[in-house]
Amino acid sequence: MKPLVHRNLFLPALAGLIVLAWLALWLWERSPYGRYLSHAQLGALSLADGVGPVLVQAILYVGGWMLMTVAMMLPTALPLIEIFRRLARQRADRARLVTLVILGYLGVWLAFGVAAHLFDLALHQAFNRQYWLQANQWVFGAAPLLAAGAFQFSSLKYRCLDKCRAPLAFVIQHWSGGSPPAQALRLGAHHGLFCVGCCWALMLLMFAVGTGNVGWMLALGALMAVEKNAPWGRRLSAPLGVALLGWGGLIVLNHAWSWQ
Repeated sequence: MKPLVHRNLFLPALAGLIVLAWLALWLWERSPYGRYLSHAQLGALSLADGVGPVLVQAILYVGGWMLMTVAMMLPTALPLIEIFRRLARQRADRARLVTLVILGYLGVWLAFGVAAHLFDLALHQAFNRQYWLQANQWVFGAAPLLAAGAFQFSSLKYRCLDKCRAPLAFVIQHWSGGSPPAQALRLGAHHGLFCVGCCWALMLLMFAVGTGNVGWMLALGALMAVEKNAPWGRRLSAPLGVALLGWGGLIVLNHAWSWQ
């Protein structure tokens, strides 16, 4: 009876966590602290203000990214998590092992988020020093769109996507021997690495359209979920790449026309 109870509660509990993440993002976006979610003041970070304020702002930015990851990316990993839960359903430590898989997965996305925030901070610092960038802010919109569109046609994209689209084979490959807790954590981390490899360019679009925009989070999260889990999702990659390249190209052409 206990495994049945665990099965009946697992997916609702995980769905509740994802819903809470979305609700927290929605409320945060509308709060006085929404600027920390949208990176409106990222370029204003300076150690001249003291280590404390900089550290607090950095924690808020990374916390916002973590909520975004839970809301947008954790749903795309549900098939793998459910397969692993079924595989471990007879174990007394099944809840701990599933938790470790989730933590390993989110940990990789957290590391990517820290790196992305540092890169974004460097861009803001460059923006403050370069007059050309200040006069051509459209570059910060076009460049991520063009990069994400081009990546949709790369071999790395499809290698990582194929790994993400075969959760059963992935679990069987990475769940064999060794310490169960360590194996569970590594399984989640390995899946996170392939997920980052598949979706990093689309996630970076949030820096272009505004990381605090819940509407864009929903749209991109839905696209990545379909691409990774729908039977026909792999066929979405190329049309999505064309759309992103077209969007970025239109921005470039619009500003090239304005120069004439």
